[in-house]
Amino acid sequence: MAGQQFQYDDSGNTFFYFLTSFVGLIVIPATYYLWPRDQNAEQLRLKSLRRVHGRCLWYRLRLMKSQQSIVPTLKKAALLFGWAVFIFLAYKVSKLDREYQEYNPYEVLNLDAGASVSEIKKQYRVLSLKYHPDKGGDEAMFMKIAKAYSALTNEESRKNWETYGNPDGPRVTSFGIALPAWIVDQKNSIIYVYVSVGDQILINTTQLFMHFMYKTPTMNMKRLVMVLTAAFEFDPRSNKEAIIRPTDNIEVPQLIRELGNINVKKKEPPFCYPYSLKARVLVLTHLARMEVSENIEEDQRFVVKKCPALLQEMINVGCQLTMMATSRGGMCFRAPRLTSIENCMKLSQMVVQGLQEAKSPLLQLPHFEEEHLRYCISKKYKVRSIQDLVSLKDSDRRNMLRFLGEEKYDEVMAVLGSFPHITMDTKLQVLDDEDSNNITAGSIVTVTVTLTRKKMAVSNTFACTQGDAIKNKTKVWQNKHKGAKKAAKSKKKKLTKKKPVSQQQAKGDKAKQANGNVAGNEVAVVAKEEEEDLSDKGSESDEAEGNKDSPSERDEESDKQSDTEVDEIAGDDEEEWEALQQSIQRRERALLETKSKVTHPVYSLYFPEEKQEWWWLYIADRKDQTLVSMPYHVCTLKDTEEVELKFPAPSKTGNYQYSVILRSDSYMGLDKVKPLKLEVHEAKAMLDNHPQWDIPETEEEEEDQEDSDGIEESEEDDEDND
Repeated sequence: MAGQQFQYDDSGNTFFYFLTSFVGLIVIPATYYLWPRDQNAEQLRLKSLRRVHGRCLWYRLRLMKSQQSIVPTLKKAALLFGWAVFIFLAYKVSKLDREYQEYNPYEVLNLDAGASVSEIKKQYRVLSLKYHPDKGGDEAMFMKIAKAYSALTNEESRKNWETYGNPDGPRVTSFGIALPAWIVDQKNSIIYVYVSVGDQILINTTQLFMHFMYKTPTMNMKRLVMVLTAAFEFDPRSNKEAIIRPTDNIEVPQLIRELGNINVKKKEPPFCYPYSLKARVLVLTHLARMEVSENIEEDQRFVVKKCPALLQEMINVGCQLTMMATSRGGMCFRAPRLTSIENCMKLSQMVVQGLQEAKSPLLQLPHFEEEHLRYCISKKYKVRSIQDLVSLKDSDRRNMLRFLGEEKYDEVMAVLGSFPHITMDTKLQVLDDEDSNNITAGSIVTVTVTLTRKKMAVSNTFACTQGDAIKNKTKVWQNKHKGAKKAAKSKKKKLTKKKPVSQQQAKGDKAKQANGNVAGNEVAVVAKEEEEDLSDKGSESDEAEGNKDSPSERDEESDKQSDTEVDEIAGDDEEEWEALQQSIQRRERALLETKSKVTHPVYSLYFPEEKQEWWWLYIADRKDQTLVSMPYHVCTLKDTEEVELKFPAPSKTGNYQYSVILRSDSYMGLDKVKPLKLEVHEAKAMLDNHPQWDIPETEEEEEDQEDSDGIEESEEDDEDND
């Protein structure tokens, strides 16, 4: 068997093909994605956001960066250089000769195929005299000529050439590597570069979060801030972007004195490390909206920008621990409490808005200060939330905000009108089941939540919608009246459904209604209908006695009823089938579609980076303080989004009260909670023998009889043949 060997491209010809392809694969996509877009488009976008977001820190930083940045010029220069290299390599490749060609001894000797032996010898003598090394000829060419002559005149060499395409016989299997040999030389091993492409969060940070969330299942806000700021992203030894300055020894202790008690004396690592202490101080000063020096402000922006992604990782870790505890049945494993996970979500809102937990959500608006809140929470207005402010009448709102000038008031209204107003619709069902509305113990429940995002309209429309909702709440006497009405209707339906009404009687009823034989009072109507129903009973019974000798009519009526029942069942099956198909299509679209995570820019006065509106959606049991479904991070809610939340139904039957919760990761006070009632029934018993496999005894006897008859007939045929 032939051997194997690896051959490197010492001439470099194949390497040029590889290098050209490699550079092309980088330059072409990079040009499409990284080529600087029209600066005017970015300027126009920022200009359109100026009226609402003009005072935001991220907006001012972005505007300054777009005006002073030379990054677009550097990108263009780098991409143009890449294209120049690509064009040069393509030109180089086009000029390369074909190096590997099929060996043909006739071509080497300049003879036609099938030349005679005498012609071969004659041509060999001519060429050998010309290229012999002793006579100043080319030695390499002379060796080729000698090899070709041997291949055409020597019998063994000729067989090898005809069989293997080479006069020397079978060659070793060679694998070509499109790299020059000097690249893989041991002396040049420094050229190998190991590139690590990871997520935004360091593995050590994830392990740190998992350790402390397991250690402290119920984590208050102060402890949560300590764990968050202990992340290795803030440690200069793990992240080069993190900086420890010599001035920190002076400025950080000064800020600690201003902040008060922040557990400085705690000796538990890593909370006592300098990087963790500094990051904690920077986050707390950001939440307190304290003024800091330029150096501290730069470091503060770095820390604050990292916090939302780190908090999302903490939520993921909490969900993983919850799933592990659920799989083990809660034995020897403590899952994080619902409070800990929700505190992570609250802290994300606080960091984006630069507000402490106990502060009013109204401070998210521009020009609102602590001293202005007394106008809002007065007995006259009682405005404590964004929704309260929106629901006020225009005149009351303007009177309450009289401390604002016209220009500032218009700005506040513009910002308030840009805030999100989310409506949440839920649908509870058990997919892939015969009865999707019947929830049995242990079944997988699917809650389909439809989220609709609109701008918070600052007008009477918001108040009207709330007013309509209040009006729709019926009073006690109205409920009684409606209940009596519904009872009368249901009673009427029951009475009328007992026996079919004849056509003559139906015509008589219509005639009475047409003649106006209906009392104005509802009670009289019900009494009248009952009397008519009773009289109908008598007439129907008489008719039934008269029709005893006509069973065909009764059969027709029973057939009609059975047909209507079959149609109703078929209609229910079709609806369930359509719902199942729609669910499957939604899943397929979710897998195939990649929606943009650019939704709506968040109004945040103190966050240093443009933040998009994202949400957390989950189901929780408030009574037991546990998660029912894992939080789903909704990052694509621009107008409408449909999310499916799945969870196993409780193993015990009964009624359960859950809550569907929608939390913003950016705004305070805009969370939504909707109650979810769950009625769990007993699971259906498994059938040992399905009816479709039950064969009547008569059929079995008939089959056995047929088989026996066939055997007897075959025996008689055999006897006849004999």
